[in-house]
Amino acid sequence: MPAYLESLTLRLASGLETLLDDTRDRHAGFLKTFQQPDGGFRGREGGSDLYYTGFALRGLALLGHLQGEVADRAAGYLRSQLSRQVPMVDFLSLIYGAALLDFAAGIDVFDGGAGGWQQNIARALEAFRRDDGGYAKTDEGAASSMYHTFLVVLSQQLIQQPVIEPDHIVAFVHSRQRDDGGFVEMPQMKRSGTNPTAAAIGLLRILDALDESTRESTLDFLVEMQTDEGGLRANTRIPIADLLSTFTGCLTLADLNALGEIDVPAVHRYAKQLEQPEGGFLGAVWDQVPDVEYTFYGLGTIALAANAE
Repeated sequence: MPAYLESLTLRLASGLETLLDDTRDRHAGFLKTFQQPDGGFRGREGGSDLYYTGFALRGLALLGHLQGEVADRAAGYLRSQLSRQVPMVDFLSLIYGAALLDFAAGIDVFDGGAGGWQQNIARALEAFRRDDGGYAKTDEGAASSMYHTFLVVLSQQLIQQPVIEPDHIVAFVHSRQRDDGGFVEMPQMKRSGTNPTAAAIGLLRILDALDESTRESTLDFLVEMQTDEGGLRANTRIPIADLLSTFTGCLTLADLNALGEIDVPAVHRYAKQLEQPEGGFLGAVWDQVPDVEYTFYGLGTIALAANAE
């Protein structure tokens, strides 16, 4: 697995080492209930989905349960999806899921595939490139997306292909920073968000282009995102914290060596508040149904808090 995602997986897994075995087993058991007959995992409804399969595999890997039959069946599902044309976010889920299965279970999803597929994928990704240096959500999208630019760069790492014109990507990232220190997803936006800010800092770190001025301004923005609940909110217009923003915000603060600038015990309490007795996590206090995506964010948030304490 490439440096960024391998490092993240190991960091989070180490933060969960103090979990009791029954807690670990409870959350792993919850995730496994979402596996479908074809080996994939579903969301809150419907059948197998690459996006949710990716989150289920990430959660199981953190808990040390990505092995045996559950891994074999998941590999079969991913192999069945290799010939499909899928959105970028699903493509990353497929590639990352395959990397996790190789890393955790020694299963090569691409074994026996045609040679040169990595180069073919890298060329296909360039259809999403836009003049501002970023990548659009689709090959017909008019504007670059911060999130999808991050996905493309992660995908390039996962398939072991070089990042194309990294200086242009860095310039694109800086063009999306706003006066409050955060970053926006699309060019017309004026109000920064926690999640596009996380993608922006992730890109700058991968490209070794994070300067001290950007670090300080981003830190100021993220500190303001913590609410009285203990979690982080998506932007200043939203008064309520959510687990996605809490995880991405805390991860970014940790990457900036500044997680201690917010109330970390309060973050931990917030995540534990959303933990369910039967396993899994809710997305926020208003949520009613746990799922695989927010379970990964919950586990990841607890891991980050544990690493900081």
